[in-house]
Amino acid sequence: MAANNVGLPAGVSKEQAYGMATTEMEYRVELFNRLLNTCFNKCIDKRHKDAELNMGENSCVDRCVSKYWAVNGIIGQMLSAGQHPM
Repeated sequence: MAANNVGLPAGVSKEQAYGMATTEMEYRVELFNRLLNTCFNKCIDKRHKDAELNMGENSCVDRCVSKYWAVNGIIGQMLSAGQHPM
């Protein structure tokens, strides 16, 4: 039985690990979609004049994504420490 759970923490079955991995992937997809929507709505001109991002849009997206990840990291640290983010 132990050979089937190689690489898993003690007391975690394959089914539990699969469930945790599935939940983590769903969280990551949701996080990415929120980041995409937030930064797109904030930074991209709605008229789509060009096929490529202009310099201002590109800089805005860079800053937006950077700030989004930074805040997400801070909130994650606060939640891990048992603090409420707001």
